[in-house]
Amino acid sequence: MTRPYAEVIGDPIVQSKSPAIHNFWLGKLGLDAEYRARHVLPAELGDYFARRRGDPDWRGCNITMPHKQAAMAFLDEVDPQAARIGAVNTVVRGVDGRLTGYNTDAPGFLEPLQPLLADTHLFRMARILGAGGAARAIVAALADEGFTLVLAARDPAKARALLDELAPKGEHHAVDLAHFAPETDFAFDDRQGLLDLIVNASPLGMAGQPPLAFDFSHAPPGSVVYDIVTHPLDTPLLAEARERGFPTVDGLAMLIGQAAAAFEKFFGAPAPREQDAQLREILTA
Repeated sequence: MTRPYAEVIGDPIVQSKSPAIHNFWLGKLGLDAEYRARHVLPAELGDYFARRRGDPDWRGCNITMPHKQAAMAFLDEVDPQAARIGAVNTVVRGVDGRLTGYNTDAPGFLEPLQPLLADTHLFRMARILGAGGAARAIVAALADEGFTLVLAARDPAKARALLDELAPKGEHHAVDLAHFAPETDFAFDDRQGLLDLIVNASPLGMAGQPPLAFDFSHAPPGSVVYDIVTHPLDTPLLAEARERGFPTVDGLAMLIGQAAAAFEKFFGAPAPREQDAQLREILTA
């Protein structure tokens, strides 16, 4: 007997919390299916999709670093939002074996911010650190929500090109990532009626990666500090932000939000989000 399954692919993959999330939901719903993790090297990506395409039990996969852009070349169709972002993090197999790519990172990223976004603001600004695959979804999502963006990357030209591609209508700014490392004496004006975000969209601060160099003198008062890194969950950036009194959002918020959108595509049932508190306890144990 075989049963339906989905999986997450990446290089590395050992740090992924996706199997714990999806299998928790499958258990709560009593669905006879499973979710796995598979280590796929960049050179193996084409062969992986060729083999999975012919497996009727395979419902699809989530994609993590570094395959979110490269995977698009092996798909039959790409959802319009994912095509605009230029990256996919979810692939779904149709009954005919056709592979369709989606990007659930954008709605997953915005989900924990929705209470703030429901308010009206005089001005919204986000400082985004990193210009990789995840940053593409975040730039597109925040531009659509009316944010002025400051995108920082080791290569400012790459950041500029990304802004021009995904957010061509706004007066956005590209800077060197090193801009945020030293202390600044910039005097921020009154932030009443403004919404400021500091977003780490890079792997910096992840276990095994260099630390993120960010001096909090660059953070306007009241900024929400959001780090999408999940390993460790409590990154040095978030720990310092809390110590300084800034509200924070951790990487689990985005991870669970994007996973919920993918789960329904894979298994045909909405994720039991009323169980989020218990799921967080499991993921942080």
